[in-house]
Amino acid sequence: MTEKYYEKDSFLARFDAVVTGCTPEKDRWAVTLDRTAFFPEGGGQPADHGTLGGVKVLDVQLRAGEVVHTTDGPLEVGAPVTGQLDWDRRFDLMQQHTADHLFSGLVHRELGLENIGFHIGEELVHMDFGAEITPVEIDRLELEANRLIAENRPIRVLFPDEDALAGMDLRSKKELDQLEGAVRVVEIEGVDLCACCGTHLSSTGQMGLLKITGCQSYKGGVRVFLAAGGRAVRLAQREHRQVEAVSGLLSAKQPEIVAAVTRLKNDAAEAHLALGQLQSQLIAVKAARYAGRPHPVVFEPGLAPDDLRRFALALCDGGAALGAVFSGGEGNYKYALASDGSVDLRALGKEMNTLLAGRGGGKPGLVQGSVAAERAQIEVFFAERGFGE
Repeated sequence: MTEKYYEKDSFLARFDAVVTGCTPEKDRWAVTLDRTAFFPEGGGQPADHGTLGGVKVLDVQLRAGEVVHTTDGPLEVGAPVTGQLDWDRRFDLMQQHTADHLFSGLVHRELGLENIGFHIGEELVHMDFGAEITPVEIDRLELEANRLIAENRPIRVLFPDEDALAGMDLRSKKELDQLEGAVRVVEIEGVDLCACCGTHLSSTGQMGLLKITGCQSYKGGVRVFLAAGGRAVRLAQREHRQVEAVSGLLSAKQPEIVAAVTRLKNDAAEAHLALGQLQSQLIAVKAARYAGRPHPVVFEPGLAPDDLRRFALALCDGGAALGAVFSGGEGNYKYALASDGSVDLRALGKEMNTLLAGRGGGKPGLVQGSVAAERAQIEVFFAERGFGE
């Protein structure tokens, strides 16, 4: 059985070991050691990466209690090797996992809610809680978390015996009787006491910063997203640059950009409404040119789907039994067909789609879609059926 250095010393990044197994798996190798500092994926925390001897460690998993290192090359069984963790990755994961404990511990202490799910992603950490948490409470707990970071509270890893464990008020993600072997407890002094297999910082100050980035309703509760340490700083830098750019585009000071965007949105809505009214008037004028024609087939550039529909209906309002309007270019026309009720357009539209490589549908009095045909083909189709005069 592998001796697990990571359980007792999260800061051990280099170690010596002996290879106890090496099995090929497709284009990779499954390597076991007599001891390791590589953390295997588990409990919401991704695996460590790094090197063993001259090969890369691409993944680490726990299989039947054995730590298995997936490498990109073979190692000799019985040979001594030196393992080197990707320390930047390990330290980042320690910051994120400890941030989860700090915030979840505060949620448990202040609101009485349990953390029922946790995962460290590529950019953000998410934590799931079994009930809603208001934005005001989220902000308050975020401030408290960062106050505790500034206090540099100690973080300890404990392996209590049965008597000591029985007296502990643990916040645990799983029942203790589901845990294998000795129970490992991570303590953030005065904040959290939780059974956990992951790697952690030795003090809260090493986290630097904890930033809540968003919340969403999830399975009757709430999913909270956060970033800590270097991730939080990079996120703040990126968002500041974006806010700065938007501020420049709006010619507004940064504290005023919400008001500026609101004004811009309202102006755009008013302009869109006015444009729609003018477009409807223009369509009515153009449709009036076909008044008295029983089956006009019209080609009009630059029409959106709603405009096509309005145009076809306007033709029927002007006396047409069938109005067909097409807009687009050769080989790619969108269409709307309207009827005064004397023509069931579903059959006509289906036939047109079949013959002119089209698609679409609708009701007996109105169908819309598109065809991959040229104008001449469309005109022939309607002429052969007695329409278009």
